[in-house]
Amino acid sequence: MPPFRLLPLMAALLACQSALASPAFQTRLIVRMKPGVASSATTAATVVSHAAGARQRTGTPWSIDPVRTLATGAHLVAINHTVSSQDLAALISSIAADPMVASVQPDHVWQRATAATPPDDPYFARYQWHLRAGNGAMETIGRDTKPVANLGGIDAVDAWQVGTGNGVSVAVIDTGLTHHPDLDLTLGDAGYDFISSGFISGRTTDERAPGGWDTGDWTSGPPYNTPDGCTTPDAAEDSSWHGTHVAGTIAELTNNATGMAGVAPGARVLPVRALGHCGGYESDIADAIEWASGGDVDGVPDNLHPAEIISMSLGGEGMCLPDTPEAIAIQDALARGATVVVAAGNSAANAAGYSPASCPGVITVGAVGVGGGRAFYSNWGSAVTIAAPGAGVYAGDAATGDLVDAGFVWSTVNTGTHEPIESAEGYAYGGMAGTSQATPHVAGTLALMVAAARAAHLPTQTPAQLKSLLVSTSRRFPTTQNPAVGAGIIDATAAVHAAAGVPLPPPLTVLARNLPVTNEALPQGGSSAYAIDVPNGARSLTVRTTGGSGDVTVYARVGQLPALDGSDATLVPRHPGNAEVVAASIPAPGRWFIRVVGEAQSTGFTVLGSFAQP
Repeated sequence: MPPFRLLPLMAALLACQSALASPAFQTRLIVRMKPGVASSATTAATVVSHAAGARQRTGTPWSIDPVRTLATGAHLVAINHTVSSQDLAALISSIAADPMVASVQPDHVWQRATAATPPDDPYFARYQWHLRAGNGAMETIGRDTKPVANLGGIDAVDAWQVGTGNGVSVAVIDTGLTHHPDLDLTLGDAGYDFISSGFISGRTTDERAPGGWDTGDWTSGPPYNTPDGCTTPDAAEDSSWHGTHVAGTIAELTNNATGMAGVAPGARVLPVRALGHCGGYESDIADAIEWASGGDVDGVPDNLHPAEIISMSLGGEGMCLPDTPEAIAIQDALARGATVVVAAGNSAANAAGYSPASCPGVITVGAVGVGGGRAFYSNWGSAVTIAAPGAGVYAGDAATGDLVDAGFVWSTVNTGTHEPIESAEGYAYGGMAGTSQATPHVAGTLALMVAAARAAHLPTQTPAQLKSLLVSTSRRFPTTQNPAVGAGIIDATAAVHAAAGVPLPPPLTVLARNLPVTNEALPQGGSSAYAIDVPNGARSLTVRTTGGSGDVTVYARVGQLPALDGSDATLVPRHPGNAEVVAASIPAPGRWFIRVVGEAQSTGFTVLGSFAQP
């Protein structure tokens, strides 16, 4: 057993929060000028100053300073004065009325999304249910005594037979990375710290810094738990080591007889620090996205390792609008070929009201527990692309109850309460839960997919193509999810095989004569497979799909599963909706295979096979 301690349960549920109103924070505005207006951060500060002066009648004039121009082209302005939410709303309204201004918004502070052949790594078999196959096998997790059915795992082990993500760069925009013997730290110094507030970074100046290292994000001490801080003594927390946990889930060293395993152990994590004490400013996160994907950021050296995948387990309240800095930065990243994966959030609310979860083009990840159902805290809705293991926290993935080891995702952490402990005593493993933990499972799977396609000498897939593959290869939820948390649960093995050009056939459900299979669901482009055994002399074989919503097509043939496009099927109907039927009056004896294809996302339909006995 390695000389690393397994931490007690770290049960902080990850909650997305909006900007923190506190005198210790600068009130900062992001101002975008209209096209054709010659502008700079100084120009934007002048506009803000005029608007503030016009509203002020008494008191000391506000000190308003230009900060910088964001990589997205907007300008950041700081108000060095305590501003009430009412005054701030009125000021923003005045600035927006200026004919030179296209948009203005507060520079929100976002929070880390906290809630919530097997390798020889010694803790893998006992703790990491989330990397094993979610096939319903009964497993005893960690220190639990009661076995549970694993229906939430992603099946990374079989995916490693294709590859381990070698050479793929994954940027983790988070709290940064700590030293740990079970992590590849190659790109630690190549990363960057984008926090531009000394209060949040913990540095003595507001300067950014080279290296993506996590120096701690504690609030359990002054100045953070004071009246001028961002929390109260009762709500203060020690350092989370959140970025280290996320990085370990993506690419923890595997088959090294140490600790645990990662989804894509051959990938390289580029740590980008944008969250610190109390969270991180939206403007810093936008610049981090631009830089991570290979864009230019004033005052920051070029990124020599542009990310192919960007993982962000963070967010805040508010819909992602087209002119917000994160939306623009994400579109820039996508245009550079980087796939962006984000957490849905942990407020048990519609993800459409959170950013970057609702930004166009991203892969938004909801959370399931070991039982394969929506974790009680996970945001939901049409903005969620797919689900992955985030863990359910309590026994049976319930919303309350007893904490269990099966309720957490396990990965690398540090034992330091404030600064990281740089010794064997500090290098540890711990459990966390939340959509923060679900997100790196998807980022790691994408790294496996990119590497597998490259090894197969296939063309580079676009972010949209990768997203489509993830959805079409996802595993159906074991029960109906209401509300929805995406098209299904990520299936790493199916996704990697599809990316390499050798998609696996869907699991086969054998139909019993006249016995319906109900509550079936498919994502658009996905398919499910069924079979029915027809005896010699049987007549009037019929297979029907009925009910639910969406649009499916049914293909059938004897002897083998029809192709996804039905080109080799002998029975082919094509009708709008879910009311499909294929029939053969005198069917050939043997096993008939049926493929049902989702022409659109379809839920709640029934499949029924029947024939007349000989």
